Amino acid sequence: MLSCKDRSLNKYLIAALIIFSSLLIRVNPTAAQTPVVKNIVIVHGAFADGSGWKAVYTILTKKGYHVTIVQNPLTSLADDVEATDRILNQQDGPTVLVGHSWAGTVITQAGVNPRVVSLVYVAAFQPDKGETTNQWSATQPKSSKMSVTAPDKKGVIFFNRETFHAGFAADLSEETVDFMNASQQPIVAQCFATPVTEAAWKNKPSYGIVATDDKTVNPDIERNMYKRAKDKITEIKSSHVVFMSHPEEVAQVIINASQKK
Repeated sequence: MLSCKDRSLNKYLIAALIIFSSLLIRVNPTAAQTPVVKNIVIVHGAFADGSGWKAVYTILTKKGYHVTIVQNPLTSLADDVEATDRILNQQDGPTVLVGHSWAGTVITQAGVNPRVVSLVYVAAFQPDKGETTNQWSATQPKSSKMSVTAPDKKGVIFFNRETFHAGFAADLSEETVDFMNASQQPIVAQCFATPVTEAAWKNKPSYGIVATDDKTVNPDIERNMYKRAKDKITEIKSSHVVFMSHPEEVAQVIINASQKK
């Protein structure tokens, strides 16, 4: 049993610890109030829609994240940024903004929204202010499996349906890709020729996923953009739709971005 003297000493120690802790909070009052980033906003790329992100959505929501998928129209850079902003403005706090493929260009501009605290580029373009997607596409050889249709009378293009499986989603089942091909969302070609007016990655932490078997965007283009931006880079052996074939790995990069790891 503790003596009276020992009990008195323990009381003094406890009191001292309480005082010391309160002093620490006063010195750094934000230390105990740093917000936890729970909001994730995901933007899909060209020739697809947000439904392909279901597996990543499920993983993240089971871990307590609030995930919203932007169904951007792919009609212009301005329209896609507006659609993204509309969703960002619904968030109740700090948000991780994720973009796949063409949507990397979109989040580069939309990411200046004050709710965005970090950016994740998934097999995506990451241009600088004044640059276009087409400029970067031309910096490396294109795979023979990457083929798009000629623009129709309204300037809309599709991924060539004959090469869609091999060029867009080679590591998914034929059944899954057949549905993706049948439901493919086209894009106005002018999107790729429109320069971005902002580059959010210059002021916010960025993470880049390279799909090393990508036949839609040359993996070296991804690497070069990410290195220039000083992203934290993760390489995954995958086709262009890495978020579908490797949802766990992609979700983990998004989690890292939420925790700024």
